[in-house]
Amino acid sequence: MKKLLFVLFLACGLASPAWAAVDINTASQSELEAVKGLGPAKARAIIEYREKHGPYRSIDDLTKVKGLGKASVAKLKHELAMGEVKPAEKPKK
Repeated sequence: MKKLLFVLFLACGLASPAWAAVDINTASQSELEAVKGLGPAKARAIIEYREKHGPYRSIDDLTKVKGLGKASVAKLKHELAMGEVKPAEKPKK
């Protein structure tokens, strides 16, 4: 019986889709919409803010986006990630 339960447990674990956090600095509209709690309007707002102000420095920067407060960001943190943020290049003379 224990072997059967173990096999069922293992099969369920392998059958579930792989989970990967969404990078808020590179994600497309559809990738952001796939995050539970983000609809089209919030996904669009995240991208528009990123395009206007540059890459996010931390996940908490999402609180600066209209429609996303501290509570919303706290719920989303486990599904979001950030890639490496590169400093802005100095203009060439």
